[in-house]
Amino acid sequence: MSKFGYRKVILMLADIFIITVSGIALNYFLELTQIISAEASRGLLYYIVIDLITCVLMMTIFGSYSRMWRYFSIKDYLMCGAGMASGFLLGYIVLMLFSIPTRKIFFLLFFAFSTAGVLLFRFLFKKTFLDLTEVGKNDLRERTLIVGAGMAGKMILTEIRNARFDPNNPSASLFPVGFIDDDLTKLHTSVDGVPVLGTSPEIPRICTEQNISNIIVAIPSCEESDKRRILDFCSNTQCKIKVIPYLSELIFGDGNQLITQAKEIKIEDLLGRKPIEFDRGKIEEFIRGKVCMVTGGGGSIGGELVRQIASYSPERVIIVDIYENNAYDIQQELLMEYGSALELVTLISSVRDYDKMEMIFQKYRPQIVFHAAAHKHVPLMETVPEEAVKNNIFGTYNMATLAELYGADKFVMISTDKAVNPTNVMGATKRACEMIIQNKAQHSTHTEFVTTRFGNVLGSNGSVIPLFRRQIESGSPVTVTHPDIIRYFMTIPEAVSLVLEAGAMAKGGEIFVLDMGAPVKITTLAENLIRMYGKVPYKEVPIVFTGLRPGEKLFEELLMDEEGLKSTENEKIFIGNQLKVDDEELKTKLEALKKAADNNQSEETVALLSELVPTFSHKK
Repeated sequence: MSKFGYRKVILMLADIFIITVSGIALNYFLELTQIISAEASRGLLYYIVIDLITCVLMMTIFGSYSRMWRYFSIKDYLMCGAGMASGFLLGYIVLMLFSIPTRKIFFLLFFAFSTAGVLLFRFLFKKTFLDLTEVGKNDLRERTLIVGAGMAGKMILTEIRNARFDPNNPSASLFPVGFIDDDLTKLHTSVDGVPVLGTSPEIPRICTEQNISNIIVAIPSCEESDKRRILDFCSNTQCKIKVIPYLSELIFGDGNQLITQAKEIKIEDLLGRKPIEFDRGKIEEFIRGKVCMVTGGGGSIGGELVRQIASYSPERVIIVDIYENNAYDIQQELLMEYGSALELVTLISSVRDYDKMEMIFQKYRPQIVFHAAAHKHVPLMETVPEEAVKNNIFGTYNMATLAELYGADKFVMISTDKAVNPTNVMGATKRACEMIIQNKAQHSTHTEFVTTRFGNVLGSNGSVIPLFRRQIESGSPVTVTHPDIIRYFMTIPEAVSLVLEAGAMAKGGEIFVLDMGAPVKITTLAENLIRMYGKVPYKEVPIVFTGLRPGEKLFEELLMDEEGLKSTENEKIFIGNQLKVDDEELKTKLEALKKAADNNQSEETVALLSELVPTFSHKK
């Protein structure tokens, strides 16, 4: 008989003993106090035997013996009580069918005492078991599943076992239950006494059966596609998930344990594609020794631009931002990291202010301008379209004009997939910016103008991820506008590396587009994020569909139909063909649009924006 079966029989025998003793003791007490007669008392012995049989039968049907006692939860206690109640009810029906005399007072008291005894035994035994036995002590630790029964997995197992003797070691709280490995020859074997329980597709089932609370993915040499596949299976559990970094990222030596280097799973691990690789040599050649200006340099994209530019040894970095808190944060971060080795200038200014921007260009003469300053929140720009026009379109026009006037080598404008066949004001203003940049590129004799276009950026100020995190952490429902809405995603470092490499390879007038792989369903993203918090979507954390917001599409496009595609040296970066923009027509329409925006005429602004951007189909 297996160890589990042996304990199952013990629990069943304990229930038989409790029910029998409860019935006999109660029978004796009722006869002694003359509540029932001696003759009736003898008849009740049949009742005890029948109830004993029916209770054990119903407890078995209700699964009271199929779960090991040390895992009993409130739900299990309730199921046990329901099994006892069903058993007594079935016993009463049997007695009635065979015309065996019954006493209601005995029935009620027998049920109450027997059920209380059965539940109390489980509670006390579980407490004693956990407090006094080694197995119980293990169950107080986090039951951990190790994915990968190779060298890294063995090292993890050794670290966990050694940590038992050091209560200050975080690994001491882990208990290794088993391994997962896709090598079928390892199946049903063991690693230093810990069994290999199954393959990666079986992770959700094994986690449920083995009461796993913690997963460590210990395959530092696996391919990115295999890692994503395994993480997909892990994300379908309620476990905490940590991943051992790739071999190239691991630190070996005294005191450098694998578990301490394990990282929490990141939502970008679930995007379904490999991280984009970029030519760092080309970027360094582009940036080294140059004066670089970043507008919107305090934002999520602009801030990462500043960080990466600083790592390529520029002559000077100029941060231009209207929001002083963000600008101050990135300034202090860079001063702490580089000190006097980086010449950094932080200026609180608005790209709308042409005169102030001209003073900055006159003084610092930037050679490369990265224009990231923009209003980006789609719903907010729908309510004040004139502000989107002032900031996005004419802020871009000011910066591009000054870059050309003061001889900048390159001007890189950051756009968005929402500029393709736009349905909202923000996207339309970004498409207008692309038109301005392409028009400048057609006539500039020195400055090379280029646009970079990409999708949603994970973790950026406009991303859904920070919102989802706040909702989950606050206990609120996660809100998704539509169950079928999809988006393309990239990480902030990927987006910024695209900007830098595109700037390095630009010749003028191009719209660079990143091949972002398959689009991601926002609902799936929300579900995965909820699971990463160890919770169950729709059950522990509701997902509420609120309806598409004004101007919002179900899906985004990355290229306009008429642009076509041209490959580049980087297989993940493409170039959209340059579109001809009529000078006089653009100038006339921009003048009319500026007048309407300056006069805060919202409806007129949207109408003129539609004339400027023919592909703009406004959805209110």
